[in-house]
Amino acid sequence: MRILVIGSGGREHALVWKLGQSPLADKIFVAPGNGGTELEGVTNTMTAADDIDGLVALSQKEKIDLVVPGPELPLTLGIVDRLRHVGIPAFGPDSFCARLEGSKSFAKQIMTKTGVPTANYTIFNDVEAAKNHIVKFGAPVVIKADGLAAGKGVVVAKNSREALQAVEDIMSARAFGAAGEKVIIEDRLQGEEVSLLCFCDGRHAVPLPSAQDHKAAFDNDQGPNTGGMGAYSPAPLLRSADLEKMADLTVRPVLEELAASGHPFTGILYAGLMLTPDGPCVLEYNTRFGDPECQPLLMRLHGDLAQIMMDCVNGSLDPTSISWSKDTALGVVLAAGGYPHSYSRGLMINGIEEAETFQVVKIFHSGSIIKDHALISSGGRVLCVTALGEDLAKAQATAYAALEKIRMRDGFYRRDIGDKGLRRLATNKEKSCPAR
Repeated sequence: MRILVIGSGGREHALVWKLGQSPLADKIFVAPGNGGTELEGVTNTMTAADDIDGLVALSQKEKIDLVVPGPELPLTLGIVDRLRHVGIPAFGPDSFCARLEGSKSFAKQIMTKTGVPTANYTIFNDVEAAKNHIVKFGAPVVIKADGLAAGKGVVVAKNSREALQAVEDIMSARAFGAAGEKVIIEDRLQGEEVSLLCFCDGRHAVPLPSAQDHKAAFDNDQGPNTGGMGAYSPAPLLRSADLEKMADLTVRPVLEELAASGHPFTGILYAGLMLTPDGPCVLEYNTRFGDPECQPLLMRLHGDLAQIMMDCVNGSLDPTSISWSKDTALGVVLAAGGYPHSYSRGLMINGIEEAETFQVVKIFHSGSIIKDHALISSGGRVLCVTALGEDLAKAQATAYAALEKIRMRDGFYRRDIGDKGLRRLATNKEKSCPAR
């Protein structure tokens, strides 16, 4: 097979790395890729991830057998629809289904229709109406830009002043561009977040192991929202024994609704969950692998990813073809100083070879390029240092030990990735111990 991966982040590097292990993979292209994908020996191209015409032309020219869109934007722009029109298989949903991620109001309406639990919400396309709602009902609330905002279009407002400012920023100042034409104002839920991803073939959903992302920029969930500063899998918050039940509650009803609408969902359907005292609620859907959840998940995957993806495309997903390492995987993102706001590019990155001397470590590049034989930064999130361990504590220790080997001026990373899971494991252990 000749495979094209679309995107340039850590998720796409992980996809390239894992697809490269498939006996089916003859040649892999990336559009546009990054320094890490280049080091994998695949072909980086100049085609941008949002250049739909260019991606279709590239796929035809290179006789691609499978296209794997990494980020959400090409999916919402209809890359899968266009490729199907010219007879090229793609692992991902059509543009109708991709609206689950591209429009939070659409996703909320689907959840309401199918009975999937979610926070109470109101949709606004008028800034004054949104502000009046806040004045009337108060806070705390969550303000969400309706459209795509690179994982950053969510403001958790503790009081009315913060909520009114968020509406002003999103709808009037257009902090997230056209994504802020509409906002959703919803109740703030209390609980802990966890990610449930499923392989989908249009009719069936096979859950992946649980994962937990860390969205805030700084330790203890402080600072602005980011695209994700680290993740680990499995998350003790969602046990393996509960995955099927959770998929029944949050994923399969949506699959049935989309299929009934004439748009069977293929690819990855990702439910971002909040486990509240009253039960699980869906915060949002993504229609692709998360970044950085993809990196630890693919570190644990046993099986042929290219074959799994083709089975999804062909409507013949076989759960027995998918298995997972019993080890835990944990990834920590190294970011450029200032991220997710203004940050420097072109920073020299050293120490990669030393960090990868740990046999259970893989460094996925999120924002890097190779220039004049040197590795330099090209994005806000630069690397995702990912490690396997026989338990969460060992995976965490190894990832951070590897990170200490890497040198990049003004780089920063969270130092508490995995701590929530360790606390939960300790609590569970205490509960399981017999009383003296």
